[in-house]
Amino acid sequence: MTGIKTTGEKKLMFFSGRAHPELAEEVAQQLGVGVVPTKAFDFANGEIYVRYQESARGADCFLIQSHTAPINKWIMEQLIMIDALKRASARSITVIVPFYGYARQDKKHRGREPISARLIADMMKTAGADRILTVDLHTDQIQGFFDGPVDHLFALPLLADYVGRKVDREKLTVVSPDAGRVRVADRWCDRLGAPLAIVHKRRDKDVANQVTVHEVVGEVEGRVCVLVDDMIDTGGTICAAADALFAHGAEDVIVTATHGVLSGPAADRLKNSRVSEFVFTNTLPTPSELSGDLDKISVLSIAPTIASAVREVFEDGSVTSLFDEQ
Repeated sequence: MTGIKTTGEKKLMFFSGRAHPELAEEVAQQLGVGVVPTKAFDFANGEIYVRYQESARGADCFLIQSHTAPINKWIMEQLIMIDALKRASARSITVIVPFYGYARQDKKHRGREPISARLIADMMKTAGADRILTVDLHTDQIQGFFDGPVDHLFALPLLADYVGRKVDREKLTVVSPDAGRVRVADRWCDRLGAPLAIVHKRRDKDVANQVTVHEVVGEVEGRVCVLVDDMIDTGGTICAAADALFAHGAEDVIVTATHGVLSGPAADRLKNSRVSEFVFTNTLPTPSELSGDLDKISVLSIAPTIASAVREVFEDGSVTSLFDEQ
């Protein structure tokens, strides 16, 4: 006989960066594990140092880090943490990215532009990631940028069921804020049994976050309209779309989005909007200027969805089965 046999069991270890520790704790609690103690700090010149306080040798490691502001710092920290796990002889490294940074830069609109979403995937692979687990990518094709398995989770069941419990479905209309979200909005229609409307918009290619809304396609007069999007950054697009719906006779507007980036003028725009409720998940932390004084924001926890996916990956199950009902 040659070689050595082992009877050791698989071991799951859960790690977190410093970007969004509240979500990490929720996911760990759902899994019934603790977050591995990690020493992490910044040097005076901004360099990041990371060291894990427990051995990761031979373990299936899951590392969560959401790309919130300051986004470049947290991406770099995640890359360093991946490298540390690789050099600690982890058996596998699954990177959990609830919000995938640079996802909007997924193609070249004009010459001499980067495809930054591909660059992020390349850097994770080079650092040592074996698998990526993420939530509601800006576009599905980003899954193909990573040379390895990508588990793409959806917040649609969580968000749609929340709205379905609050609104009279007989008066409900699902609205896509632009042509790019029609496919997702169509899934909402199937789940809620509601008709679809579309807001046609045109974006100024030379001015960031500058949007002009043109018209509404579909019946919205006297209806409760639910605008569905993957993310809200400065709030310009979604607030303009809501104004267009009210101008066409909508009775009420609810906005839902997986990722509440909410940067720049978003706080003022959301506060001054006629929208009755903004519904997000906690893939990103709510900015401090909005966390205490804006009662129209509701935040739903994505932690159970992420934890279920982590469990399926660890047990060699099916992540797709979590969303088969869609």
